[in-house]
Order: sequence, then structure tokens, then C-alpha cells
Amino acid sequence: MLLRKARVTSKGQITIPREVRQLLGVRAGDAVLFEGGEHEMRMRPEREESPFAKFRGIGDPGMPSGRKAIVERVRELRGR
Repeated sequence: MLLRKARVTSKGQITIPREVRQLLGVRAGDAVLFEGGEHEMRMRPEREESPFAKFRGIGDPGMPSGRKAIVERVRELRGR
């Protein structure tokens, strides 16, 4: 279990320790969510449904979606 400490500034800000940022994959400008109750709070990165969602639709527009179509296209490119 990773345990790190951060101090709260007079403006209510904290600096997330480097090890925690690396573990969570958080970079400058990313959003984090705080969830919990009265006695405990957890922080986690806010993520889209899929980290690959932003790449949807950039492939060959004439190619159908799905694994079978991809396998067929790769075989076609390889000349099989």
C-alpha cells in the first residue's frame, strides 16, 4: 500500500505527490474525482469510458467494424 502526505495551502490546494501521479497516470490539466464519506475520502482520475474512445472512427472509412473485418483487412494487406 502506498502512503504519501500532502499539505493543504491557504487557498485550499494540494500538490499530488509524484509517485501518486505516476501510479494514477495523472498529468497536468487532468481532472480528479474525490469520493467518500464523512470519515474517509478517495481520489481517482476522471476517465472516459475507454482511453481509446478518442480514436474511434479514424480508421479506414470503408472498412466495417469488428474483429472479423480487421483480421480480413490485415490478411488482405499481407497478400494472403
